[in-house]
Amino acid sequence: MNRRLNNELRNTNRTVSSSLEEPIHAKLYTEGEIIKDAEVFIGYNHRGIEKLATQKNFIQTLALVERVCGICSHSHPFTYAMAIENIAQMEVPKRGQYIRVIMAELERLHSHTLWLGLACHLIGFDSMFMHIWDFREKIMDILEEISGNRVNYGMIIIGGSRRDINDDMRRKVNEMLDSLEVDIIKMRDMLLADKTIAMRTKNVGVLPYEDAIRIGTIGPHGRASGVNVDVRKDAPYSCYDEFDFEVPVVQDGDVFARVVIRVLESVESIKIIRQALENLPEGPINLGNKLPKVPAGEFTARHEAPRGEVIYYVNTDGGQTNYRISIHVPTFKTASTVPFMLKNNTIADAGLIIASIDPCFSCLDR
Repeated sequence: MNRRLNNELRNTNRTVSSSLEEPIHAKLYTEGEIIKDAEVFIGYNHRGIEKLATQKNFIQTLALVERVCGICSHSHPFTYAMAIENIAQMEVPKRGQYIRVIMAELERLHSHTLWLGLACHLIGFDSMFMHIWDFREKIMDILEEISGNRVNYGMIIIGGSRRDINDDMRRKVNEMLDSLEVDIIKMRDMLLADKTIAMRTKNVGVLPYEDAIRIGTIGPHGRASGVNVDVRKDAPYSCYDEFDFEVPVVQDGDVFARVVIRVLESVESIKIIRQALENLPEGPINLGNKLPKVPAGEFTARHEAPRGEVIYYVNTDGGQTNYRISIHVPTFKTASTVPFMLKNNTIADAGLIIASIDPCFSCLDR
């Protein structure tokens, strides 16, 4: 069918959402208020980070990739560092690995509460939005307590962690977690029982399991459609195999299922952080701050970021800079699901459906 010549369809260009600060072009083909087809156009945020990385040494690249994404500013240097450490055959001290995991799970909490708040804002439930973002502030307080920063934490160096968590800080962080855990449970009970949220999200933007598998959907978006994949469990890295936690999976595949997944994952993240703090090993946190000597080689590192699997392919030639870096981010996989989810929904739900993948278009375009 030639959509542009079909008189029954009206081409509608609309602003997607006031909560998305990065540009995306979503073209909707509608009959009245019902979306019959859709196209998504990307490519408005290209910053040339992969090319820049070939001109930077390995320590400079850490600061560069930390800025691929503000919300995932620990995940990217974490993954890059794992690739370099494997090429150089570096053994990261166990204490440094635990600190990396603590930061990764705090970042997951931060990302999920940010998205849950924005989801409430998109459906017009601003009182819930403000409640959830109040909880988010406590997470950012913990991140600041450990790293000194609310975003772009600078906690990763090649060979370990940049900052330690001493006993006094560990006690303080545990106290902050006590308060946060009460808030997360409260958030879970409010979100999963609220009729307004259920009415606006159930059976909206459905992505069936078969389509999720066919497209290659990953992360919380995939797990909300029954795709039981999580790198932390399937291919444990760092020290994730030492922690007891579950990977929530639901089958419904709608926007409400994506809310449920992120709420349940937040509870599991707190479990991991508590275990890491309680069992924090003794010893050094890194192998020193000198510029590492990295031989020629290549490695592909995988990390379960808040939005899904981040993959870094790093190739070195024995010099002081990267020969090639290729960054694969979750939004690249999840953005392609948007046209399928939009079909047969109303224009009013389009913004919420697009936002339900928790997109980062700056990540996507790099």
